Amino acid sequence: MGDRTQPEQVSPEAHQRVQDSFGRQGLMAHLGARISCIAPAPATGDRIEAVGTVLKSGRTLTVCRLAVFGVHDDGGRKLVANGQQTLVRVDRPEER
Repeated sequence: MGDRTQPEQVSPEAHQRVQDSFGRQGLMAHLGARISCIAPAPATGDRIEAVGTVLKSGRTLTVCRLAVFGVHDDGGRKLVANGQQTLVRVDRPEER
C-alpha cells in the first residue's frame, strides 16, 4: 500500500455527487450532535470489519454504537476502535 498519511483529494464533480446523494437519503436528515471514538489498538489484520448498532432511535435523538475489528484470514479478530454517536434530527427548511 502507498503512503496513507495524507488525505486523498477528490474531484469537485465527485464531491458534488456525494453531496447530492446525501440529500436523497432520509438518514442524512440527521446531524451528528456528539461523536466519541477510541482506538485502543493499531489496526492489524487482513481486512477491517465495522459493526454499527442503533441503541435508541427516537423522534428527535438517535444513539448509535460502532465497533471496528482487525480481522485475520485465520478467523482471529481484534478490536481496533469503538465509538458512540448521538444524532439529532434536523428538519429541512421549506423549499421556496
